[in-house]
Amino acid sequence: MANPFSGRAVPLAGPATDIVPVTPDDAVDLPDAAIALFVTVGGDVVIDTVRGGGPRTVTVADQTLLPVGVTRVRATGTTAAGIHALVID
Repeated sequence: MANPFSGRAVPLAGPATDIVPVTPDDAVDLPDAAIALFVTVGGDVVIDTVRGGGPRTVTVADQTLLPVGVTRVRATGTTAAGIHALVID
């Protein structure tokens, strides 16, 4: 199937072009900044935002889409699981 988004500028609001699993880490940024996070198992998510803010703790429910630009998901304090980054390229 051809990519209907090829040749178009991708707006920061989406759509995401990929979704990748996240392994929380206190020292390493995500390979690509995420435009949002999807969390399958709720809990606390400790993040650094693209604006340079962090760490910030957000409590989310199961199956939550967190629409904020994220550069890092920290391990310390993160209790949520099944975290995925929505990214654009």
